[in-house]
Amino acid sequence: MSAVPVDRPRARPPSVERILAIVRTEKPPASEPAALTDLVRSVIAEERKRLEAGAPATSDQSLADAVVERLRAFAAPPRLAAINATGVIVHTNLGRAPWPEEAIEAARAAAGSLLLEIDSTTGRRGARLRLGEEHLIALTGAEDALVTNNNAAALALAVGLAGRGRGVAVSRGELVEIGGGVRIPEVIRRAGARLVEVGTTNRTRAADFEAALVDGKARLVLRVHPSNFRQAGFTETPQPRAVAELAHRHGALVVDDLGSGALLPTERFGLAHEPTPGERLAAGADLVTFSGDKLVGGPQAGFIVGRSDLIARLRRDPLARAMRPDKVTLAAVAATLGLYRAGVAAVRVPVWRMIAADVVEIGRRTAIVAEAIGPGATVVAVRSTIGGGSLPGETLPSAAVAIRAAGTNGRSLDRLLATLRVGSPVVVGRIEEGRALFDLRTVDPAADQALARAIRAALDVERAARPRAPRSNGR
Repeated sequence: MSAVPVDRPRARPPSVERILAIVRTEKPPASEPAALTDLVRSVIAEERKRLEAGAPATSDQSLADAVVERLRAFAAPPRLAAINATGVIVHTNLGRAPWPEEAIEAARAAAGSLLLEIDSTTGRRGARLRLGEEHLIALTGAEDALVTNNNAAALALAVGLAGRGRGVAVSRGELVEIGGGVRIPEVIRRAGARLVEVGTTNRTRAADFEAALVDGKARLVLRVHPSNFRQAGFTETPQPRAVAELAHRHGALVVDDLGSGALLPTERFGLAHEPTPGERLAAGADLVTFSGDKLVGGPQAGFIVGRSDLIARLRRDPLARAMRPDKVTLAAVAATLGLYRAGVAAVRVPVWRMIAADVVEIGRRTAIVAEAIGPGATVVAVRSTIGGGSLPGETLPSAAVAIRAAGTNGRSLDRLLATLRVGSPVVVGRIEEGRALFDLRTVDPAADQALARAIRAALDVERAARPRAPRSNGR
């Protein structure tokens, strides 16, 4: 007769007091008792789930070590920096524009106390850190300027000038999505205004705005620059000056949303011309809005430049307070814009430094990195893109380190990039035509050797993970 199996009791995690007692002997970083207890409970809850799933029990000492390790990690600055080797200069998923060193230093200084809203002469309350706005006035020729927390906020404030229930005329070819699922018609509706569509998707003329403007149907004309897409073929767009003259004859305002907002002539770097805020103001726009973290190359911010009376109205809008940036952003914006006024933006602002980088020098750096990586790394010619909703379709010649896939299915490349994304430093590249590519146009030269070491280490991990072919038995 066979023996009846006896169920073994399921392992149970240790008590909170047991782990707390071990943790206290480890002399962990000073922590509030409640915070320490909550963390111990969290680690024990995770252990309970593991045991319920059939995993072997973790030793009490290992659980205590995990608590101490997390305490130290929570109290340390998070390691968030990544090497952008994608070849996309303004990479939205990597934080868009990397800041100039001057902006980083300004932000660090502003994290403490500063004269944010105190007049240094009188000691009384003054305007909120106006330096960045003063730079914008000088750089664009505007009468006044306002800084918001992003360009969507700037656009929403500006559109609100139409008035609740009043019309905003927009060409059908400019009813675009500006990112994150946010669309121009929705921005207008949320501002309390009413959308008035004019023209067609591919062709709009200045005369098309006439019917929308007569009898005050539309109190504001919104022009949206196609900074994140390109139309080709049978297309036509009206001249900005012609639209502005028509709108002003009917007493309407003109707001130009440039999106990326270049402050340097892009054609100087071999790229298509990108309209500047100063050009659009000179062509009759009452207000121009654009971003701070795209082609300007600074922190996330929205800029509104134009007529002083309209900017004054926007400052009084209750929503302006909800959309204002904090002191750190204001300081970093001022530092970034100051580089333009000093005439050194092309060499000190990383976005423009990457755009202006010499392809021969990029190739030389790439060869050194490939040699440091070792066998399997080659140098290939590639094209870098601007990215970030700026200069769509425009590319620049560059060079990249290429790693070919091991085998035929390309899974080794996926594993390689996955390993690099969790490494130290984090590296982000791209896969193209059966190769992992690491474009050095978007890599700071100071990080070249760190990039080489990271790729070499990740390749070692990937090779170790490959299944080995079975040995022949000699038959």
